[in-house]
Amino acid sequence: MSYNIGLSGLRSTNQALDVISQNIANVSTAGFKAARAEYAALYAGGEAGGVEIAQVSQDFSKDGSKEFTGRNLDMAISGQGFFVTKNAMGQMAYTRAGTFNKDANNFIVSAGGDKLQGYSVDANGALATGVVTDLKVSASNLPAKASTSVAFKANMRADAAVPTNPTFDPTDANSFNYSYTSRVYDSLGTEHTVTQYFVKDSANNWTSHYYMDGAAMGTPATQALSFNTDGTLAAPATPVTLTMAPAGADPMTVTMDYTGTTQYAADFSASYDADGYSSGELAGVRVDDDGSLYAVFTNGKDLLQGQVVLANFANPNGLDKGDSTSWTSTFASGNATLGNPGTGGMGSLTAGAYEGSNVDLTGELVNLMTAQRNYQANAKSISTADKMTQVLFSSW
Repeated sequence: MSYNIGLSGLRSTNQALDVISQNIANVSTAGFKAARAEYAALYAGGEAGGVEIAQVSQDFSKDGSKEFTGRNLDMAISGQGFFVTKNAMGQMAYTRAGTFNKDANNFIVSAGGDKLQGYSVDANGALATGVVTDLKVSASNLPAKASTSVAFKANMRADAAVPTNPTFDPTDANSFNYSYTSRVYDSLGTEHTVTQYFVKDSANNWTSHYYMDGAAMGTPATQALSFNTDGTLAAPATPVTLTMAPAGADPMTVTMDYTGTTQYAADFSASYDADGYSSGELAGVRVDDDGSLYAVFTNGKDLLQGQVVLANFANPNGLDKGDSTSWTSTFASGNATLGNPGTGGMGSLTAGAYEGSNVDLTGELVNLMTAQRNYQANAKSISTADKMTQVLFSSW
C-alpha cells in the first residue's frame, strides 16, 4: 500500500508542477488567469490510499494588471465578464485577452482571428440591441451632409453704445458693434461662412445683418433681436429660416436658433453648433468605455458602428478551457448572460489598454519549491518502502 500512496503523491505532484509551470510561462500573457491544482484524499475500504488532483481551478476573481497601450482596439475588463468571440466554425468562445485588431475585411478580430461579438447598428445608425453579431467597421467614405440648422448662443453687452455710423457697412467697424462667423456646408460638402453683424439700435434692441461668403443675404437680410429687462431674449421666439443658393449645389435652408442668447453687462461672447459636414475618408476606429465602437473620419466626424457586449457565467470555473486565454461554456458553467460593460453586474471597460496576466510570480516560485519538496518526499517514501521490503525478504 505504501508504494501506491507514494506513487499517487508523485503523480499528483507532477500534475501540480505542470500547473505551476503553465502559470510561470504565462506570467506575461494578456488575459491569462492563474490556475491552482486542488488535492483530494483517496480512500479504499476506509483506509488511506493516497492523493489525487480533484480539479484545476482558475482565479477569475482577481484582475490582471492593466497595461496601457494607447491602441484604439485594445480593451481591458475590470471586474466580472468576458469578451465574446466567434471562430470560423461559428463556435462561441470567451476571453479576457482584449488585444483586438481590424482584419482585411474590417471585422474586429482577436489575435487568433476570432471575430469579436456585439450589437450592430441599423440603416439609420441606431444601435440594434436585439441580436449579437460580428462587429465590423464600415470601409466606405462618409458622404457630405448639407447643414440644416445652426444653434447660436451669445451675450450682447448691455451697456454697449450705439455705433457712431448710423449706416451699416460691414467694412466700417464704426457701423456695427460685433461680428461672428459660423461655418455651414452645402450638399457637395463645400464650406460656407455665415457672418452675423450685430448693431445696437437702442436699449434692449439689436439688429443682426446676415452675410454669406462675404455677400449680403437676400432672405432675410436682417433680423431684429429684442431683450427683456432681465436680460433674457424676447424675440425672435422661434428659429429664423435662412435661405442660401450656393453655386453648383442644392439650395439650402438653414434655421438659426437664438435660444439662450442674453443681454447682460458682460463682454460679448458667442458660440454655435451647426450640423452638416464635408465628405471624409476612414481614418481609424475608437472604442468608448461603454463599448461603443465608432468609425473616425478625416473630416473630424465619427459614426457609431456597434457596441461590444460582455458575457458572464454563474460558475466561471465550470468553463471548458480552450487555449491559455479562452474558454467555452459547459453545463457546469451555465449559459452566458450578455450585457453592456458597466451594467447588470458586468465589469467596466477601459479602452486603450489590455488586461495582463494575474499570475503572482513570487507566489508561484514558492509553490514550485513546495511542490518539488513534495515530489522528493514522495520519492523518498517509495525508496524507504523498498528498503523495508528488502529487509523483510532478506530476513527469511
